[in-house]
Amino acid sequence: MNTKLSWHFCLALLATLMLSWSAQATGQDEPVSWESLSGEQRQLLREFEDSWETLDVDRKARLAAGAARWTAMSEADRERAAERFQRWRELSEEEQELIRQRYQEFRELTPAERGQIREAFRRYRELSPERRQQLRERYRRLTPEQRQRTRERLRRRTRQR
Repeated sequence: MNTKLSWHFCLALLATLMLSWSAQATGQDEPVSWESLSGEQRQLLREFEDSWETLDVDRKARLAAGAARWTAMSEADRERAAERFQRWRELSEEEQELIRQRYQEFRELTPAERGQIREAFRRYRELSPERRQQLRERYRRLTPEQRQRTRERLRRRTRQR
């Protein structure tokens, strides 16, 4: 996986997790009315105003939660989020689909397995840039079969812990 794609994968995974958590946190069965949104939320979601009543309950809840989260962000956080979104939009459809598939695989893991992956990623981020580059290059040199065997070996190791 190239550096750009791995970085995008991490960002997209984070964004998707945040969206998932916000959707779960809303847990709303009642539709969110346009009038119940704050002025700032309505401003952010103005492109949906005409179609708001036709959106399904979950979509309204996700949009409202996202707008609420956005309004609570600092300017620096908003800039970072906008950059991540722009990077996502720059990915090809194939790259986006690969990220979605990997995210679905991640969601199907047990909480313990997900925790181990998060811990491994935290350790990876703490490596020096040179060491991370060495690992990426080493991974790129693997054949598809070697990559698959490596992934399977890591999954087995993760499940044994």
